[in-house]
Amino acid sequence: MQDLFSDLIPVLPERETLADGALLLRGQALGSEKELIASLTEITMQAPFRHMTTPGGFTMSVAMNNCGPLGWVSDRSGYRYSPVDPQTGNNWPEMPDCFLQLAQNAAAKAGYKNFVPDACLINRYEPKNKLSLHQDKDEKSPEHPIVSVSLGLPATFQFGGLKRTDPVLKYALHHGDVVVWGGPSRLYYHGITPLKEGEHPLLGRCRINLTFRKAA
Repeated sequence: MQDLFSDLIPVLPERETLADGALLLRGQALGSEKELIASLTEITMQAPFRHMTTPGGFTMSVAMNNCGPLGWVSDRSGYRYSPVDPQTGNNWPEMPDCFLQLAQNAAAKAGYKNFVPDACLINRYEPKNKLSLHQDKDEKSPEHPIVSVSLGLPATFQFGGLKRTDPVLKYALHHGDVVVWGGPSRLYYHGITPLKEGEHPLLGRCRINLTFRKAA
């Protein structure tokens, strides 16, 4: 089944520039996929996935949790980072070494040295789930990049500009791909179109997205 699934993935360049300061690294996470998935299982046991509520009272379709010193949370009070998981009352699980190493290596390849993320937001998409165009602007250190890792089902990544109305380019993201953006493109709008139905050999009927940030 693994070979059959792999045959469906088109041959794409290993590195692709999306914009000034933004780079797509194909297959960057494949060398550590087993460690990443095992660590993800441990994190989820401590901090289960949940559907957070927006400040407007809507329930997000994408399920989320976090690891690291800080975690991104959303509720009727607003968007923010917190060291405590509001669902369990405990600190978020520690960021595994394999997570940190992957984020730092990818950031360095994109030209961002000495990146030390203190938050990893973990999104779980199921078929038909999407993430509307948005900016990552809740961080106090926007001079540091965002590192986004794709695992599981393929997705279509939208990458725009500094305004929501700017033209949007679309990129196919597959299991193991990593996108890094910072500098001039750090606050570019981005999102995920509705996930298509499918079954991944390692993660089943879902896509997992690890998003590393320097929040504080």
